[in-house]
Amino acid sequence: MSKVGKVPVVIPESVKVRLDGATFIVEGEYGRLQQAFRPDMVEIKVVDGVATVGRRGETKQHRAYHGLYRSLLANMVHGVSNKWEKSLLVKGLGYRARLQGETLILDLGYSNPMEYRIPAGIEVELPNPNEILVRGADRQAVGHVAAKIRALRKPNVYDGKGIRYKNEEVIQKAGKLGGQAGG
Repeated sequence: MSKVGKVPVVIPESVKVRLDGATFIVEGEYGRLQQAFRPDMVEIKVVDGVATVGRRGETKQHRAYHGLYRSLLANMVHGVSNKWEKSLLVKGLGYRARLQGETLILDLGYSNPMEYRIPAGIEVELPNPNEILVRGADRQAVGHVAAKIRALRKPNVYDGKGIRYKNEEVIQKAGKLGGQAGG
């Protein structure tokens, strides 16, 4: 059995999981998510507040889908009950972020400020001008939005300026050390 796939997903009281043909739907306090799945590969059962995913065969593809759909289901259950969160730090002299309605405006050392439109289902909060919190029920969407924001100005390995994840370590390189050119 798959190490990930065989672990049952415990469903909290406030969350409803139901199957609709080849789709599982998860509803909770923070939204409604749905995911299509392959009923020819896996079998999903919801009994007494516990969801289990079983596979219909023993091929490599069956095993892969077994773990995948169990992880997707667990992520959806967590998202609609607790929300997913990614934290970004904006580092650099004069670099800062601000919100204007549904648009995140970032001053990142370019001649004009960068604007990022926040998609539906995602919340962005700024505890201070140099920290961005991205929250939402859909784990994939939260990660995608955080990656898009980070891509506006990736951390520079020479001076450390840019946007990075809160727990990301940027290893800084030594610049030119001076001296005579080889020749």
